[in-house]
Amino acid sequence: MKRIVLAVAALCLAPVAMAQLYKYVDKDGKTVYSDQPPANVDSKQLRLQSAPSAAEAAPAPAKTAVQKDKDLDKGRKELAEKAKKSDEEAKRAQANEQRCSDAKSNLQVYEQGGRLSKRTESGERVFLDEKDIATEKEKARALVAEACKKA
Repeated sequence: MKRIVLAVAALCLAPVAMAQLYKYVDKDGKTVYSDQPPANVDSKQLRLQSAPSAAEAAPAPAKTAVQKDKDLDKGRKELAEKAKKSDEEAKRAQANEQRCSDAKSNLQVYEQGGRLSKRTESGERVFLDEKDIATEKEKARALVAEACKKA
């Protein structure tokens, strides 16, 4: 039993007790690796990384089915939100198009000229004179400029 404990301890401490490694070329031109630096020869000290520990080498734990389900639900919710936003944006754009179209047709009525009339609050029909038509035309132009401006 003591031997097993000593063997395990020796294996655990082996990476810590790693010696330096030197590389040099001898007089015959051969590359030599040694744990001792040679005398009278230019050598290079090599740095080696030890083997990763069990904690570092272990892969990340796989996701459980519950975690995968949560991730899928989250993705579905995000897609639904994006679809909802794009639908709202399309409706808003369509409403803006309609406002612009209505404002343009209203302006066109004033620009065509002719006899134009308006209804009063009491429901009476009153014909507009040139001054009123010019005022209404300017209002219509301002409305077109506002309704048809591009964001």
